[in-house]
Parts: sequence; structure tokens; C-alpha cells
Amino acid sequence: MKENAVITIISITIIVLNMMMIIVLDIKNAIMMATMAEVTTVTMAEIMVATMAEVTAVVMAEITTAIMVDITTAIMADIMMAGITMVTTAAGITAVVKNVTAGAGFFNTGALNHQKELKELSSFFVS
Repeated sequence: MKENAVITIISITIIVLNMMMIIVLDIKNAIMMATMAEVTTVTMAEIMVATMAEVTAVVMAEITTAIMVDITTAIMADIMMAGITMVTTAAGITAVVKNVTAGAGFFNTGALNHQKELKELSSFFVS
């Protein structure tokens, strides 16, 4: 009977030790899983931040370039049109001034001729 009791105690001890070993392994696995989950979360967060920063930089560069091209094109078109308007206006003013000057010269010449004719006529009547 003593032998059976010793065998039973040893068997129970082995079973308890096995159960404790399983519990320790479960805890170890749970810690490893938690650590792996945390490492994965941190790593993924860092990768996401880096990726988003890079994507944002590229997108912002493309948007900025497109906007600057549009703005520059519009401004240059406005400047060119203003320059054309100024040249056209300057040419128009020059042409008007030339016409007025020529017209004034014509009228001045015509008036001088008429004055000469009037003098000649008046001298005819007065003498």
C-alpha cells in the first residue's frame, strides 16, 4: 500500500509540475504575444507616419507646382496683355498726336494762305 501511495504522490506531483509548466508557458506566450503586438503596433505606426509624411510631401510638391504654374501663367498672361495694351495705347496716342499735329499744320498753312489772299484783296480795295 505504501508503494501505491508513493506512486500516487509522485504522479500527482508530476501532474502539478506539468500544469505549472503549462501555465508558465502560457504566461510566457502571452507576454511574447503582447510584446509582439506592441512591437508590431509601434513599427506599423512608425512606418505609417513615415509613409504619410513622404506621400504628403510628394502630393504637396505636386499641388504646389501645379498651382504655381497656373498662377505664373495667369500673371504672365496678364502682364503680356497689359504690355500689349500699353504698346497699342502708346501707338494710338502717337498716331493721334501725329494726326493732330498734321491737321494743325494743315489748318495753319491754310489760314496763312487765306491771310495772304485777304491782304492782297484788301490792298486791292484800299489802294
